[in-house]
This record gives sequence, structure tokens and C-alpha cells, in this order.
Amino acid sequence: MPERLANRHGTGWTLVEFVIALTLSMLLTLLASGLLLAAASSYRHHNDQQDLNDAGRQALTLLAQAIRQAAYVEWDSAAAPVGLAEDLPAAIAGLDGRSLSRSSEGISAALPAVAHGSDVLALRFAGSGPGPGSGSGSAASGDGSSVNCAGFAVTTPAAAEAQGWSIFYVAADAGGEPELRCKYRSASGWGSDALLRGVESFQVLYGVDTDTPADGLPNSYLNATAINALDAGLALVGATVAERQRDLNRKTYWKRVGSIELALLLRADAATRADTGSRQFVLFGAAYADAHAEDDGTRIDEARLPEAQRRRVRVLVGSTIALRNGRS
Repeated sequence: MPERLANRHGTGWTLVEFVIALTLSMLLTLLASGLLLAAASSYRHHNDQQDLNDAGRQALTLLAQAIRQAAYVEWDSAAAPVGLAEDLPAAIAGLDGRSLSRSSEGISAALPAVAHGSDVLALRFAGSGPGPGSGSGSAASGDGSSVNCAGFAVTTPAAAEAQGWSIFYVAADAGGEPELRCKYRSASGWGSDALLRGVESFQVLYGVDTDTPADGLPNSYLNATAINALDAGLALVGATVAERQRDLNRKTYWKRVGSIELALLLRADAATRADTGSRQFVLFGAAYADAHAEDDGTRIDEARLPEAQRRRVRVLVGSTIALRNGRS
């Protein structure tokens, strides 16, 4: 009997063996959980990056469409085309490091900058096709071949003041996240719609023909402040303020813009990167950023951002678009 009991005891687990087995099982479980979490984090990271790439391409496509439509003149209308007079304002305008309100007139009431000094790009163009209110500034109808940045058709204007607008700027949404917005004029007045969320910086440069005499080819890329400085140096003719303004409209360097360079730095909503967030993004290249340190938003260092934002996925996209309709 004692021998039989000893054999039965030898086939079981001791307490030490049980503890070792339990510890190994826990280690394997923790290892598997870590691998699962790492795989999930990597998936979210790559998914965020892909989403940002897709969103950036879509935004650039919309911006390019609006830029190519700038300064369009409707030649098929029965009346004389609007927008040909040389003393009218340029069809392209911009602001450096500013934002806008939804309901203000055009870009006349600029607000402080949002998201690293993001810029404002404003484009004007004639619509196509008749429609109700086409003589009162309405852009709510037309034949659909000419649309603003919100996708609404714009009618043939009866006056220069009734031309269509596509204005791009960055503002904060209800949660404080910066978003690229499209501002336009409709039958009920000015409004704006969100185009893209998570815009860390939206920067614009203008290819300007600075040659004398002008040859129609852009030879220098300048920001809006630099173009306005060139305009400030023009010798204007006129006995009254209105006459000098018309002369400025004729001579302005904004009408020498032949192309527009865009750069968008986008960020994801959540922090899914495993690194510490120490990358640097240079939106127009190091040469421009080094020469224009005052142009806020063209160089962004993650190490200077709030810690909660450093590990977000970021994607930089950009494009240069040539104007299609000659002088703006």
C-alpha cells in the first residue's frame, strides 16, 4: 500500500511546478497581448497615413480646379463679357497668416491666423448660363459648367460684382480642430463649408512675372505680403483716391500671377505613432524656409508642438498649378 500511494503521488504536479507553469502561461499571454497591441497600433498608423494621403490628394484636386477656373470670362453670353476691363480688381487675391469669418464680405474682414499662420487664397471667375438673380450677385444657378469650391453652379454675371468666388482658408471647428474651409457667395449671401479636417498648415506662394517689360512667364514665387509690397512701390496716377485705386488695379502685380504653389500639412485625429514626435516638415523646401523665416507655417518642428500632438500621423502634400485664363 505505501508503494502504491508513492506512485500515485509521483504522477501529479507539485506546487512549484504549478507556479512555474502558471508564470510561463502568463508570460506567453502578455507577449501575445503585446504583439496584438503593436499590430493594432501599426494598422491604425498606416490607416491614418493612407487616409491623410487620400484626403490630401482630393483637396489638391479641388484647389487645382478652382485655380484653373480663376479669371474665367464667359464668352458665350449674349451680353458683353464681364471682367475684361483693365481697371477691375485682380481675379486672384491672398492673405498671409490670416483666417476669415463665415459671413463677411469676401476677404475684407480678416481674422487672426489659425494653425501655424495658414494663408487665405481667394479666386474670382465668371459663371456660365442664365439663372435667377444672376444680376444681383447670386451664384445659386447656371448651367453647371462653372462651379464654386462648394460645387454650386455659378451664373453668367451681369456685373463684375456678381462674379463667382472660391475662397480657401483655415478655421477651427467646434472641437477646436483646424479645418480647410471653402467660402463662397450664394443666393442667400456668404457662407462656407468644411473641406478637410486636421489641417496643420495651409501655405500659398504665387508665381509672379516680375520682369520689365512683363513677358507673361512667372520668374519668382512670392507670398501675398511680398506681392503687396511690390504694389506699394508702384507710382500711381490719379487726382482722387478712386482714380488711384483704378490705376492700381491696372498695374497690380496680382495680375502678373501665372501659377500658384500650394502646400498642406495634414494631421490625424489620434496619436498612433510609436516614435517620440521629433520630425520637421518644410513646406516649400529648405531654401525658401531659410530665406523667409518670417513666413510662419512654412517650417514646422514637432518638438515645438504640444506634447499631446507630437505623435499624430502627419502627411505633407503640395502642388504647383498654372493659371489657365491668362492675366488674372
